[in-house]
Amino acid sequence: MNRDLSSLRVDVPRKYNAAQHFVDRHLDVGHGERIAFVDNAGQHTYADFVDRVGRTSAALATLGVDREQRVLVCMLDTLEFAAVFWGAIRIGAVPVPVNTLLTGSDYDYMLRDSRAVALVVSDVLYDRFTGCIEDQPFLKQVVVSGSHPSGGLELDTLIKSEAVAVPVAETCCDDAAFWLYTSGSTGTPKGVIHHQSDLIQTASLYGDQVLGIRPDDRVFSAAKLFFAYGLGNAMTFPLHVGAGAALLAERPTPDAVLTVLKSQESSIFFGVPTLFNAILSNPDNDRSRVSDALRLCVSAGEALPSEVGKEWERRFGVPVLDGLGSTEMLHIFLSNRPGDLCYGTSGRAVPGYRLRIVGEDNHEVSTGEMGELLVSGPSGASSYWNQRDKTAHTFEGEWIRSGDKYVVDEDGYYHYFGRTDDMLKVGGIWVSPFEIESALLAEPRVLEVAVVAQEDEAGLIKPKAYVVLKEDIALTMELETELQAFVKTRLAPFKYPRWIEFVDDLPKTATGKIRRFKLREAVPAES
Repeated sequence: MNRDLSSLRVDVPRKYNAAQHFVDRHLDVGHGERIAFVDNAGQHTYADFVDRVGRTSAALATLGVDREQRVLVCMLDTLEFAAVFWGAIRIGAVPVPVNTLLTGSDYDYMLRDSRAVALVVSDVLYDRFTGCIEDQPFLKQVVVSGSHPSGGLELDTLIKSEAVAVPVAETCCDDAAFWLYTSGSTGTPKGVIHHQSDLIQTASLYGDQVLGIRPDDRVFSAAKLFFAYGLGNAMTFPLHVGAGAALLAERPTPDAVLTVLKSQESSIFFGVPTLFNAILSNPDNDRSRVSDALRLCVSAGEALPSEVGKEWERRFGVPVLDGLGSTEMLHIFLSNRPGDLCYGTSGRAVPGYRLRIVGEDNHEVSTGEMGELLVSGPSGASSYWNQRDKTAHTFEGEWIRSGDKYVVDEDGYYHYFGRTDDMLKVGGIWVSPFEIESALLAEPRVLEVAVVAQEDEAGLIKPKAYVVLKEDIALTMELETELQAFVKTRLAPFKYPRWIEFVDDLPKTATGKIRRFKLREAVPAES
């Protein structure tokens, strides 16, 4: 008989600071000599990590950072990122990790919106802030990790001057612990407020219950630490059990990723669909390019096409667990799992989470019917910072709207059909762009694809596909017709793309999500 695991959660005491569990306790339980992180500077033991966090917390306190004040963190994936993140939480301050690939105007907005009193930035990223830090109304301290280009405060100098860590702040489990900004792929980024208790919930419910992460695991995440997905993958999950994590400061290209997986003997790999597909596009990439220790792969960010997952398992000998998460829920709450994997679906609810699919009337739909997915669980954020209307739209009591269209089948597997805003209505019937994209990706010549709506000469909506071909594939006059015919063999005929435009690349967010609104903006009506 199947147990109902939807109410499973970690009981967190009222008085609780997340840094005690994820950082300080490791010395008490004998993890001091274990490897916590490997970054570009080398290996760092848990003893090194605990010491660095303690000194960083003291340095932040010395700079005048107080409880509940925000610290904007724009840093590459290194030990220093982890030390700043946990050092802030340790003193009751609120770290705000931000995307390292943004522009000065983005950072200006986030500094003002968050009212951050301190900024910690990697030296190679400092020039992105030079035009926006002088007139900030709230910013008091700027600290550079590495060499300060202008001779200002350097993180390493501050840390070395602090001999003793300050006491851990007596925070509450419901206190704000950190913020994460949404990607902003469809509008202005929103500050998502997470609590002291959220991190241990995802580490236990997904890291333990689904992945079965062990102390002897060495994890690697292509998704960076400033994302909710990467934060769990490469930091909270391994720190929860005393495992190790490999950190990559540079861009995660296929070759860079495979090098890390091999050299660091990674046992769990976290990627995104576009990366898995890019690695597979080279027919020479197979099990020989990764560690013998690799036992599990995870995909999130966008739905994983079934053909990509099956081909990866065939070539690399390990499954890819596709799952759905969000910044609002902190990590994956719907997932395939070892021994219960169905490619082409997002799996089932992660233990501790409840799911509903509702129609436009907000009532639950029947099995097999499409609707919007809502989720409830113990890692949910409380709100968007200073965004009352958007908070009210997304956060409905204990339920959080995902913005994703799903169907649950009779076996309990959830099938993704696209973002609510991306759905197409063709001939009065809802059509999922993801469904068409998956069909096209099964064609051997196609590397990447995105489908959006376009009006035909009669003003009616039809699907249009933007296609990136694999390397060395010649663009012929017949190719569009051939791809259209291929889709018709796999889907209902009315779903085939009426137009196909061949492009060199697709606009994406830093997580690898396709920015379809950019493509929609470029689509003119047929005349």
